[in-house]
Amino acid sequence: MAKKVKKAEKDRFEWPFGPKNYYLFGAALLVIIIGYIALASGSITLAPMLLVLGYCILIPVSIIIDGRRKVSPAENVSSES
Repeated sequence: MAKKVKKAEKDRFEWPFGPKNYYLFGAALLVIIIGYIALASGSITLAPMLLVLGYCILIPVSIIIDGRRKVSPAENVSSES
């Protein structure tokens, strides 16, 4: 019976993103929105910098970075029993 539980835990899908990923993605969206607002108001220097920062730096970093909580082996053993 214990083997079935372990197999079910192994087959369970875990979302690869953590809270840090969502905060960075939210910051990227905020920077992009501010960039478009600056673009609409006529800024030709600030707007492109903000848009490049949002699209080319913050969004890829929010996808690449590992924001999940790390589980130590001791916690993993105690949760299995």
